[in-house]
Amino acid sequence: MEMDKRRFQKMFPNIARELESKEHRIGINSVRSDTETAEKASANKFVGYMPDVIDFIRRCDTNQQAEEIVDYLQRRGEIGQEYAKRLKQQLRKKGVRSFGTKKEEGYYLKNL
Repeated sequence: MEMDKRRFQKMFPNIARELESKEHRIGINSVRSDTETAEKASANKFVGYMPDVIDFIRRCDTNQQAEEIVDYLQRRGEIGQEYAKRLKQQLRKKGVRSFGTKKEEGYYLKNL
């Protein structure tokens, strides 16, 4: 259903005001295609947290470095072939920063 802006504002004035307001915005700075991994990463911050392939990728500066990490973890059996393939596809299509901002040294200490 297509609707112009004025009609939407008349029908839903509060929603229109919220959408146009710059308050309460949440930035999205990463994409995880594996929901199970995403849920684990977001729960309880770092309590008992073991870094996963995404954490290692986020420390990389280039797509090539990230692909090397993926290959290494696949060879060690820490990630499966299919997951490695999906990660590499995302790297090629969207780049290393699509996994999130770069994790600099001391990231975990600064973000407790």
